[in-house]
Amino acid sequence: MDLQSIGRFLLFVGIGFAALGGVLMLAGRLPFLSNLGNLPGDIRIQGEGFSCLIPVVSMILVSVILTVLFNIVIRLINRP
Repeated sequence: MDLQSIGRFLLFVGIGFAALGGVLMLAGRLPFLSNLGNLPGDIRIQGEGFSCLIPVVSMILVSVILTVLFNIVIRLINRP
């Protein structure tokens, strides 16, 4: 690989990270996303100087939503 193609690759990766950061910043302002990790069924273990969160229900909810969204997008792309 020459330096020009490496530079182009790094530029696209940087733009991708900047876009991802922007999306995450905007997602943090959505009110229903602030409840993730605090839903009933999420396991929270707290002790003296120790805290552990296992977001079981939150991750199931995220998985279902992303599955539905990806299926809709794939069906729209593969439409004849």
